[in-house]
Amino acid sequence: MIQLLLLLSVSTIACILCNKITAKIGIPMLLAFLCVGMLCGEDGILGISFNDYQLTENVCTAALILIIFYGGFGTKWSAAKPVAGRAILLSTVGVFLTAVAVGGFCHIVLHVGLLESLLIGSVISSTDAASVFSILRAKKLNLKYGTASLLEVESGSNDPIAYLMVTIVVAMMETSVSAGSVLYQVFAQIVFGVGIGAVLALVVLFFLRRFQFDTSGFDLVFMLAVAILSYVVPTMIGGNGYLSAYIAGIILGNAELSNKKNLVHFFDGVTGLMQLLVFFILGMLCTPTKLIGVLLPALGISIFLTFIARPLVVGVLLTPFRAKFSQQLLISWAGLRGATSAIFAITAVAGMEAAGSVTLKYDLFHLVFCIVLFSIALQGTFLPWVSKKLHMIDDSQNVLKTFTDYTDEEIIQTLQLPIHANHAWIDQPVSSITLPPDTLLAMLIRNGKTVIPKGNTKIEQGDVVVLSAGNCQQTANMQLSELVIDGHHKWNGKQIRNLNLGKKTLILMIQRGSETIIPQGDTEILAGDTVVLHSETT
Repeated sequence: MIQLLLLLSVSTIACILCNKITAKIGIPMLLAFLCVGMLCGEDGILGISFNDYQLTENVCTAALILIIFYGGFGTKWSAAKPVAGRAILLSTVGVFLTAVAVGGFCHIVLHVGLLESLLIGSVISSTDAASVFSILRAKKLNLKYGTASLLEVESGSNDPIAYLMVTIVVAMMETSVSAGSVLYQVFAQIVFGVGIGAVLALVVLFFLRRFQFDTSGFDLVFMLAVAILSYVVPTMIGGNGYLSAYIAGIILGNAELSNKKNLVHFFDGVTGLMQLLVFFILGMLCTPTKLIGVLLPALGISIFLTFIARPLVVGVLLTPFRAKFSQQLLISWAGLRGATSAIFAITAVAGMEAAGSVTLKYDLFHLVFCIVLFSIALQGTFLPWVSKKLHMIDDSQNVLKTFTDYTDEEIIQTLQLPIHANHAWIDQPVSSITLPPDTLLAMLIRNGKTVIPKGNTKIEQGDVVVLSAGNCQQTANMQLSELVIDGHHKWNGKQIRNLNLGKKTLILMIQRGSETIIPQGDTEILAGDTVVLHSETT
């Protein structure tokens, strides 16, 4: 036990240190976790013999539940909605076409049996969200045309479809399966998966809005249990547990939850640990000497998948939506294979080992492991470079804003505006007040009490209006200036709508004695006013 704890602690520290190194040289950190695991494995420095597929499947399944749940939890639906249709098409029809294309290549070119070929295609048919977004987050790369959100939804939702195909093909290899049973399995997996995930999430929301946790941290444990429950319940009745976990995560992640920031930090840490654990244990399970026997077929499959199958599938599905060619190329390149493919390979091997009646031409796990290594090393390393060359990087936004777990928001500035006698806002409802761009009326302070205003809330004399505004994203090109108006100034006595300000200048406010005025078109500028100008410089 002591040796195991020592191994876990040392390997975890090693993985974290490797993350710092890989971030500097541009190699995906997940590749480093695999390498650390391989160094600890049978052919590595420590020489630990580890070949327990059943234990690995159980550990990786538990980790994958949390990873997929948090994948849904972190999906910002408002950002994903415009591209959701295309993303779901890629995660369903795209997964099927990819599996068939790779299966056809294996059967025709590598002379592998038909069902084994389809199994290989199914196992590597899904893209890996953890691999893609660990790179995008690390480099803080946002992509044009909603591509980041599209990749996020696709890679988060295609794992359940790939798992469904893997289970069907394995069942066909073990026993004779009728068309009716296959159709029912597809129906049960999808309907029970979506239905139970949605219902469970709604029940949890109903509960949380009427229940308060008395002990700090119990809400985190509760949500962790919900994530596991969303997988277990549909799985017990033949549904797709991964799909259920993803749907539950989306609904809960986009709902208003108390203490959501702590939930985000909690799941961010847990799923980070799960990813580390999965890639480390996969690295330990891998025997590098066994990779030699599958190196050539794995390389052939990788090249076909990366440069032929994936681009063709993306082109066929996205061209009718008039997606730009550069976007299609980047989506094709960003289709990384990761831990889920290796986990599904382990699931298939463990199931066939239990049946004891199926033999495969290739060592499925090491074949898929080699493909994953190739994908992360090549596609993952050059993803930022390819994005730049295709002019797909959007510098105006941060990719983290496509996630509901984005908490590193820009600093919010506030301004307290006292409402004195004769102020133009007195007796005006909040909905009728014109504010400067990107400014919100956050609250009112009335008689020492805080009032959260609604559209029909009227402002009264003596109120203190609290305005909030985010920092300008391009502060280097913006400047504020004050202009004092005397009796001879050309603006004296003129309304704002009659001023020639230019396209890149606007009047933020006017200071008139002790009164601060938020200007409107008919506001007249008077001698003695101090006008605050907001200008964009070139």
